[in-house]
Amino acid sequence: MVEIEIDGKKVEVPAGSMVMDAANKLGTYIPHFCYHKKLSIAANCRMCLVEVEKAPKPLPACATPVSAGMIVRSASDKAVQAQKSVMEFLLINHPLDCPICDQGGECQLQDLAVGYGKSESRYKEDKRVVTPKEAGPLVSMQEMSRCIQCTRCVRFGQEVAGVMELGMIGRGEHSEIVSFVGQSVDSELSGNMIDLCPVGALTSKPFRYSARTWELSRRKSVSPHDGLGANLIVQVKAGKVKRVLPLENEAVNECWISDKDRFSYEALDSAERLTSPMLKQGNEWKEVDWQTALEYVAHGLKNIKHEHGADAIAALATPHSTVEELVLLQKVANGLGSENVDFRLRQTDFALDAGVKPWLGMPINEFGQIKRAFVIGSFLRKDHPLLATRLRASVKGGAKLSILHASDDDQLITIANKMIVAPSDWLAALSEVVVAVAKAKEITAPAGFEAVNASDVAVAIAASLMAGDNGAVLLGNAATQHPQASQLHAAAQWIAEQTGAKLGYLTEAANTVGAHLVAKPRANVQAAFAVPKKAYVLLHAEPELDAANPQAARAALDGADMVVAMSAFKHGMDYADVLLPIAPFAETSGTFVNCEGRAQSFNGTVKPLADTRPAWKVLRVLGNILGLAGFDYDTSEAIRDEAFGAGVTDLSAQLNNIAKNAPEAASYAPASSALQRIADVPIYFADALVRRSEPLLRTVDGAAPQAHLSLALAEKLGIKAGDKVKVAQGSGSAILVAAIHAGLPANVVKVSAAHASTASLGGMFGDITVETAEGKI
Repeated sequence: MVEIEIDGKKVEVPAGSMVMDAANKLGTYIPHFCYHKKLSIAANCRMCLVEVEKAPKPLPACATPVSAGMIVRSASDKAVQAQKSVMEFLLINHPLDCPICDQGGECQLQDLAVGYGKSESRYKEDKRVVTPKEAGPLVSMQEMSRCIQCTRCVRFGQEVAGVMELGMIGRGEHSEIVSFVGQSVDSELSGNMIDLCPVGALTSKPFRYSARTWELSRRKSVSPHDGLGANLIVQVKAGKVKRVLPLENEAVNECWISDKDRFSYEALDSAERLTSPMLKQGNEWKEVDWQTALEYVAHGLKNIKHEHGADAIAALATPHSTVEELVLLQKVANGLGSENVDFRLRQTDFALDAGVKPWLGMPINEFGQIKRAFVIGSFLRKDHPLLATRLRASVKGGAKLSILHASDDDQLITIANKMIVAPSDWLAALSEVVVAVAKAKEITAPAGFEAVNASDVAVAIAASLMAGDNGAVLLGNAATQHPQASQLHAAAQWIAEQTGAKLGYLTEAANTVGAHLVAKPRANVQAAFAVPKKAYVLLHAEPELDAANPQAARAALDGADMVVAMSAFKHGMDYADVLLPIAPFAETSGTFVNCEGRAQSFNGTVKPLADTRPAWKVLRVLGNILGLAGFDYDTSEAIRDEAFGAGVTDLSAQLNNIAKNAPEAASYAPASSALQRIADVPIYFADALVRRSEPLLRTVDGAAPQAHLSLALAEKLGIKAGDKVKVAQGSGSAILVAAIHAGLPANVVKVSAAHASTASLGGMFGDITVETAEGKI
């Protein structure tokens, strides 16, 4: 530790720290623009000049290392004069458009100009003008004349997002920030550049010119999307959500959020919003009042129970539902006598024992310090954007990452070892790693693995996992959705135990962990669709997009006597009988449990739209109409406290990744001409909210799915990128545009799920055929 003095106060900081770090520790503010605690040092702006005793001239606090006995003055006449001189230079070319600038009221330049700027400029020449840029539907670069070349946006792309989408060209007054020629900003984290910009050069395109910061009220919330549970600030004007920003929480999302978290609010005002209860009568939809709708539902469910038994009723929810909603949905179903309640809509293998309640297996902060990781079946960067940033930072710091997957996508992370094989061969690949670990440890492999031989890459993965402490074996969304998920888990668990690594799940949705804690499914969704029920109650679920096998789901729903869709949006109009408008996350209160087992409660930020009601209130009233006991809750907090206990937020002790299943060996399937499907869930189609956000749907990731073929397969079939092809699976088919993907095995076709254009296909895994649009090749 090194002791220095700043403005008469002494402080100790680690050797190698900068003066700015010492000032931050003391709570002493030094004006700055280019410095950011999460980014590398650039020392571009020079606004943080301070006086250092015995130094001949002021030095930048962000780039001056501390030394023992150093005496720093941040507010002396010499320092302040230097800071004022820098401010004068910064303002020389800055346009005088504060009255129309979206950054007005939260602009660092504006704030510091008050303290360090002159009342009038000595600069009389014409100000420079920078040509506006087009950066896509999310980030506006229309006022780049405001840019002060701090390069925060450039450094964020390189260092945090992992892709350099913006850069600085030119010198002197000709310097400007640009994107690559003809390219938009497509990172799933691009919106953070807006927050980082200290002036109004980069602004939010959807929010542009819609409100002033002082007109907005700010309310805390939690992301309803992926399993991280990013903390949010929702900004509201006149009862409408106008903007979503990150709420800094170092233990969860640091100071970042993904674009999915940031821009999904645009769906709240979608034309597809369901605003009144609706009943289908004579194939015509009619709006009714809540009492009529709920009495109709209760009467229908009672009749079906009476005529067909309670087992003919199923209640299905998405894991984006809150804890409170899931508790009451289960109570309604169980109160009717049905055990058919599930939220694992994209899962097909339910062989793991009920004691497994999957979670990350460690705190998120520990995840960011992993030194050796083996990720199995994950579209990591798109499925878990913010977890990927932590893993990317670990790898940049020397960690080694190995992956097993069917699609070698660019994760923007250096991969040490990779096994890219067809989904049917994942277990065989893991079997090789099991054997390699056993050989390296000089122990006997589990029974049944005698005939397995480890490949070089399996040996390398085993060696990487055994190279030191702080390792993790992580199962991704695709591994959970795999037809052999339980066997993959058993093999991964054995590998983790033998290498001293932690076993974790990169959980799919905002409340996957919470759902496992409170829903306690005794039946499963696959059975609920395979043996069709007479009645389905759907909570936030759109089975044609959310189910593992849309064909089976749709067939079951079409044949049901009653389908009750509880949703914020109009959907399922052709198979549903009742539509009940329920509130999305911004209009209700509830609790999500994130991947590390942290329960995070939130309140509604705006009133429910029109006749929309919070789902927990709808289920409470439905329970009362059905005459069921235990539905006398006044608040969502009462339901949460009953489920977890009052004040309990850390639920990790109730979670468990360890199963009793013994690992089973597998060998690679013999080469055949059959093609296999690997299906990702695109980042902007993962749930009902994002798939209706217009700005997100205009991005590259929001485009309609394509049929991705390996180069070898495309050449074999005579298909070129851009050709129309017919892909068929089960009893359905779809016409898609072909794309060439160099990272696919020869027998694998990547076709995304969760989109209307592919909803006619079968399961997310399995055999698939590819034909030309005109006929079979």
